[in-house]
Amino acid sequence: MAKLSSHVTALFIVVALVCAFVPVFSVEEAEAKTLWDTCLVKITPKCALNMIAVVFGNGTLIESCCQDLVQEGKVCHDNLIKYIADGLSLIGRETQYLKKRDDVWGHCVSISKTT
Repeated sequence: MAKLSSHVTALFIVVALVCAFVPVFSVEEAEAKTLWDTCLVKITPKCALNMIAVVFGNGTLIESCCQDLVQEGKVCHDNLIKYIADGLSLIGRETQYLKKRDDVWGHCVSISKTT
């Protein structure tokens, strides 16, 4: 139960970072709301945290989350990872995270096609 609570807390921190930094990077409020309404609602908090852990850390991909990711869509996945990377001041190391992001996407698409 404590592990779930820490995951939920981490998700809220990530969401807060995205909400805080989206205006800083000149994204119009309407665009940020659209991103929230169309992207974040398509993926469970558990899977969102898993994707973030895989892309930005040493997390292990939970294959059952791939269906959520593919349902979310590539544009949403790409934009959310970009906003988080920008918010975490990872500018200059984007190539590393873009490769991980694309690797996760490719793996999830291949898994989704076989199920």
